[in-house]
Amino acid sequence: MFRGISNLSIDVKGRASMPQRYRKDFCAKNKSKVIITADKDKCLLIYTQNSWTIIEKKLSELPSYNKEARFVQRLLIGYATESEIDSQGRFLIPNPLREYAGIQKKIILLGQGNKFELWSENIWNKNMKSWLVSQNGDDAKNEALNELKL
Repeated sequence: MFRGISNLSIDVKGRASMPQRYRKDFCAKNKSKVIITADKDKCLLIYTQNSWTIIEKKLSELPSYNKEARFVQRLLIGYATESEIDSQGRFLIPNPLREYAGIQKKIILLGQGNKFELWSENIWNKNMKSWLVSQNGDDAKNEALNELKL
């Protein structure tokens, strides 16, 4: 399970370093390759190869005549790129993906269970403020949290 938030930077070659707490997991389980793809929220998604295989199978089984399904397939499968985590824990974020997500130097890596979200720090901060304002005081939108009975 990937969880937590990390503030990172990318180098001039477009590489980011996987936080130390995840490196052992990737190396120990021979998961040195990750799949990076686009998300409709203008962030990137990072999956292990094993997780991506499951997602890709589900995506390919979506009905091709459904407009929303085709959009999701084009986005996730179309942008999917394999990237290897090198011996120093770095992985390359390809230029088309950096452009799509508005990534320049500062990034946010957010653990989301079976995947990571990778955000431009500026877009993350802007969206976070917006999400907090829209959620504040709206009980209907907090229904999912209420169901967890925390």
